[in-house]
Amino acid sequence: MTRPEPVHLVKDRRDSALRQLVEGVPYIGFLGIRFDRRGDELTAHLPYEDSLIGNPALPALHGGATAAFLEVAAIIELAWSAQWPAMEAGQAVGPLPKTIDFTVDFLRTGLPRDAYARARVVRSGRLYASVHVEAWQDNRARLYAQATGHFLMPPFAGDAGE
Repeated sequence: MTRPEPVHLVKDRRDSALRQLVEGVPYIGFLGIRFDRRGDELTAHLPYEDSLIGNPALPALHGGATAAFLEVAAIIELAWSAQWPAMEAGQAVGPLPKTIDFTVDFLRTGLPRDAYARARVVRSGRLYASVHVEAWQDNRARLYAQATGHFLMPPFAGDAGE
């Protein structure tokens, strides 16, 4: 009977894989986006910075910063879920999905505070995927933005033709 892998090794491997995904996109670091991982669930966190304000009269978060935050959350979630089996086997992360289109619904003003987002893969096939993202600030039930994106999936290790 084989003993289960020690928990600290599993956690280290998963944290390392997530770090590889995030560090592969310099814009994530530029915006200061972080990811909180609980098992296979990711929550994106955009820490507030004065430079994120688009309308100082309100003040309100810039729509472009919000859209970029949601798109990053979608891409990382999609890559994370698509590459999970390879990552669990200790393989290096592969290329990221490419955006086909991305539509953002601004539901209310983004206030000058931290923002959070969770993405859910609606459909994922070999060539194409669809993802829905929700963003909130103080209260998860009061979304300030949501988005739907469609992505071209790269070939991953283990796919036919690799």
